[in-house]
Amino acid sequence: MALAFEEKQSHVDDWSLIFVYGSLKRGFALHRCLSQQVFVATASTQPHYRLFDCGTYPAMVKVAVGGRSVKGELFRVDQQCLFKLDEAEGVGEGLYVREAVSLCSPFETVRAIAWFFLPPTKGLLDCGSEWPATERPG
Repeated sequence: MALAFEEKQSHVDDWSLIFVYGSLKRGFALHRCLSQQVFVATASTQPHYRLFDCGTYPAMVKVAVGGRSVKGELFRVDQQCLFKLDEAEGVGEGLYVREAVSLCSPFETVRAIAWFFLPPTKGLLDCGSEWPATERPG
């Protein structure tokens, strides 16, 4: 499945694959930003990240130790949408940065990007592997 998508992806340079894990997911507040884009599949990251609850949205950060696999969704988006998402995520204000994300099988060979939270997460509740948290990590 990943290879077939990867082959299609390489022929269309003006599209990007994004991993969303919070308010951009289907059924949540900012999903309207993806209404004209293509849902690919549900996916999970490699266990190199932590997810924190900021209230109405989550914050995913990279960690060197103690990481978890984060559940989310993959979308194929055009470049215009990508720049609008940067605005919605507060990239210009230093709230998030858009960078590559490591995914689990069957997408481990596909280049995908996600938005990572930049401010300190001290005092934020840990979401575990999914936002909104379905279970609190122990």
